[in-house]
Amino acid sequence: MAAATLPARPKRERRLDLDRAKGYAILLVVAGHLVANTPPEGSGWYEPFRYALYRFHMPFFLYLSGTVAVLSGVLLAPPPAGRARCSGGRSVCCSFFGIGLLILGAKWVAMQALVVDNPPDGLWGGLFDLLWDTSHSPATSVWYLLVLFLCTLAAMVLLRAGIGTTGLVLLGLALLILDVPPVAYLDRFARFFLFFAAGAWVAERQDRLLPLMDRRQGVWWLLFGLALLASMSVWVDVPWYINDRWSLVLCGLLCIPALHGLIRRPPLSRPNWPVTLGRYAMVIYLFNTLAIGAAKAGLIRFGVGYTAANFPLHLAIAMLSGVALPLLLKHLVLRRIPMLDRLTD
Repeated sequence: MAAATLPARPKRERRLDLDRAKGYAILLVVAGHLVANTPPEGSGWYEPFRYALYRFHMPFFLYLSGTVAVLSGVLLAPPPAGRARCSGGRSVCCSFFGIGLLILGAKWVAMQALVVDNPPDGLWGGLFDLLWDTSHSPATSVWYLLVLFLCTLAAMVLLRAGIGTTGLVLLGLALLILDVPPVAYLDRFARFFLFFAAGAWVAERQDRLLPLMDRRQGVWWLLFGLALLASMSVWVDVPWYINDRWSLVLCGLLCIPALHGLIRRPPLSRPNWPVTLGRYAMVIYLFNTLAIGAAKAGLIRFGVGYTAANFPLHLAIAMLSGVALPLLLKHLVLRRIPMLDRLTD
């Protein structure tokens, strides 16, 4: 359906299932950031776990972003309302540059005395990698912010040009065929736009699709589980395997009905803490890697070596720090500075 023919949307109640889903999803994001480079020798179990996690956790996060973009009216609102809502996009860009520079500076200072994961190649080299040669970015974790801005901008332009959400999904599939260089995270935009588009597509058809997700959980989890199993073929000696790109597509799309449907049903639909966590997803995303890095450096400084024996303790402390420290920062510091408070909401 063309954007120009879409009727004005009535005001919707806040979707708690989306807040709850963001709360669970941000925990998966933090889990994906626990180890920046490689685990300690003797922890060979971790890499297959991380590979499996990366098959679906960011696709699901982009799916939720696309859903919210449609339901909030960001993509479909006509000017000047659309221009006013684009201020959110500017906030995302400011967050990307601000947090990227903060991570770069913090790593450059810390590396003078501490062990730092993914250290920058000096200040100028780190700045170049942060903004341009992003395959070597010292702040790789902030890629989602720039990709979210690019996805939102592209979807707004295309929808207003008459390309519906189905067209966005087809474009996302086409982008996956291209070999886009890792410049300014354009490679990640090409890789993940499909999942943002899927969120927009589902949001336009939510009255039909959400009940289907809820009712067919057994089927969706069977398919998602088989997709994950097939993607792990790269870790075993078999004559065939699904490459990184297409295993991401397969697992990333099938995780949508499996995870979203599961979160909408008891027992995951009952607790309120994921709702609260979902509303703080941005500040956790922005600062979790700094918190994790600080936790690792602190443990090493206090004599808890980064070894296979201590690895579970490192993971537990890093997970707790990656969630708790950004929340403390939000309440104790950022809430007192209105501009920073808005940028981290």
